[in-house]
Amino acid sequence: MSTTTRTPALDATDEDAFLARLREFVGLEATPTRHAQDAVNQAMIRHFVEAMGDENPVYVDERAARATGREGVVAPPPMLSTWLMVGYRAHTAGAASDTPMARLLAILAEAGFVGVVATNDEHEYVRELRLGDEIKMTTVIEDVSPRKTTGLGTGHFITTLRTYTDQDDEVVARQRFRILRFDPSRARPPAPAAADPALRHKPFVLRDNAFWFEAAAQRRLVIQACTDCGTLRHPPGPICPSCHSYAWHEVEASGRGTVHSYVVSHHPKAPGYDYPLTVVLVDLAEGTRLVADFVGAADEVEIGMPVQVDWLDYDENLTLPRFRAATSASEPAGEEN
Repeated sequence: MSTTTRTPALDATDEDAFLARLREFVGLEATPTRHAQDAVNQAMIRHFVEAMGDENPVYVDERAARATGREGVVAPPPMLSTWLMVGYRAHTAGAASDTPMARLLAILAEAGFVGVVATNDEHEYVRELRLGDEIKMTTVIEDVSPRKTTGLGTGHFITTLRTYTDQDDEVVARQRFRILRFDPSRARPPAPAAADPALRHKPFVLRDNAFWFEAAAQRRLVIQACTDCGTLRHPPGPICPSCHSYAWHEVEASGRGTVHSYVVSHHPKAPGYDYPLTVVLVDLAEGTRLVADFVGAADEVEIGMPVQVDWLDYDENLTLPRFRAATSASEPAGEEN
């Protein structure tokens, strides 16, 4: 006759005892060592830099890399974790449910800490990855915080340290990753956001974009245009992406366009905005795109709907465009404050 022994559930209301149990996992390997499925190779680097728009030649050109003193082509540092990525099947494998990290998360989930959000991701690069490197990663549970109360809810921060090594077991990089496991049912209701636009964070006005903000102060929506080839560009910049000319002038936009995409933000609540906050990506009639607030209810927005510019005074020194649903083509843009 066999018997089964069940471990009693932890009492999460005893915070000291609960934290002591969670911290028994500190120092343990969170998951088994993960090995890259492929050595660092040129094909994957090329796919990555083309997707990211990174034109640094040291990632694809052997001669250019050697000219900088390197031994040859190197992989972009931000590509570090992609070498160790695994597919969905690996995440659903039975063995994955019996790791120290899985057990730690199960204890938290049983206590109601089922929400998760990533909060920190810090990288330290010891050396660049070269073609042929075979990378592996070990992950250690470095810390579990005492219970914290956040805007999302009460929970615990879990910090892991990922160490990346090469085929000679030499460290090439370290990554400290932190998540918050929280109880969403106990989230404190956020304080109402003040609707005074003067409380909003102000944009950075630089030499390259000052003309745009100066025009906005006059309730004029302008677009930067290359003087040599005529290409319009936004955001403003010092050089034409098409012909690399530094000569430019401004073109006044009609203020009309269509919604290319949009998001409705509910959290976090920044001061000076009304929520839910609808932000639209507008295809201007002239061909460039602009991100701005939408004037109106969130359920009014549709992709492809016509919109027209509307102006909002943040304070006596700053006016910025926003958009509202377009009416007739002859109606001028609004100037609601």
